Amino acid sequence: MKSISVFLICLLLFSCSQPTKKPTMNKKIVIAHRGASAYLPEHTIEAKTMAHAMNVDFIEQDLVLSKDDVPIVIHDIYLDDVTDVATKFPTRKREDNRFYVIDFTFNELKTLQVSERFNPETGEQFYPNRFPKGKGNFKLHSLQEEIELIQGLNASTKKNIGIYPEIKAPEFHQQEGKNLTEIVLKILANYGYKTKKDNCILQCFDAKELERIRKELKSDLFLVQLMEFEEETKQLAHFATYADGIGPWYTQILSDKVDGKFTFTSLVTDAHQLGLKVHPYTFRADQLAEFTTFNEMMQTLLIDANVDGAFTDFPDLVVAFLNKK
Repeated sequence: MKSISVFLICLLLFSCSQPTKKPTMNKKIVIAHRGASAYLPEHTIEAKTMAHAMNVDFIEQDLVLSKDDVPIVIHDIYLDDVTDVATKFPTRKREDNRFYVIDFTFNELKTLQVSERFNPETGEQFYPNRFPKGKGNFKLHSLQEEIELIQGLNASTKKNIGIYPEIKAPEFHQQEGKNLTEIVLKILANYGYKTKKDNCILQCFDAKELERIRKELKSDLFLVQLMEFEEETKQLAHFATYADGIGPWYTQILSDKVDGKFTFTSLVTDAHQLGLKVHPYTFRADQLAEFTTFNEMMQTLLIDANVDGAFTDFPDLVVAFLNKK
């Protein structure tokens, strides 16, 4: 871990010499998806520090509550595909053989080692060419800890990098008797994130919950409706009644490929006509699918399809691409 720390310090020193960034929703933005997750285990403090040094516009935080109501920065409601929970607490799994964040206190969660994402049944690392599984000394952390890191780095580097939190599985939390959304909104407000001007974008896949955040909980934050399914592309007019943007799976933007050229659905155009920004997920250089190269993916979606930003595991590559454009 010593070498990692030295590397991150060097990155931060380099980034301090770069011009101050003032993110605006009128430019194409780069969102560090779970941090610089292509290079360090996702949602670790180290991955977030590296992303900050890469001069992104926003850093993402997925949020799940602990047993004692602390919002934990982790992608899923489960622990067993990114930590050693099965080794440390083998008897704490539920009937479905999964280990849930919500069944552990913050102090218990802090004892776990975080690793590169893996299949809990086979132990196989999901992205084999990323940071070696089981190496290093990575830990889980709270939303408060991450906000203090980002705000602290903004102060010391004279940058203005924003946060992009996600309310994860709100219905699950409600069934467990937890008020994840209300707790998160209170913490955000305590740290100065209250309006669209405060460099915070709040996202959620659950349309009912995001609408509740705007209409019932009266939040004035910039809200993004995440999208996964085809039927959701037909609901843009409704989304526009409470949201400021959409976060579609990038394949929802693509229509076909003819003679080497991609054609597009009307999703981006329709969204823009309704005043909605479009931030598709997820740009990965090591998972290209329809694309021949990562440059083709960036050119196709960011430029040709004219989206407004991108969630990416490789924030340095997207920042460099947009700087050239």
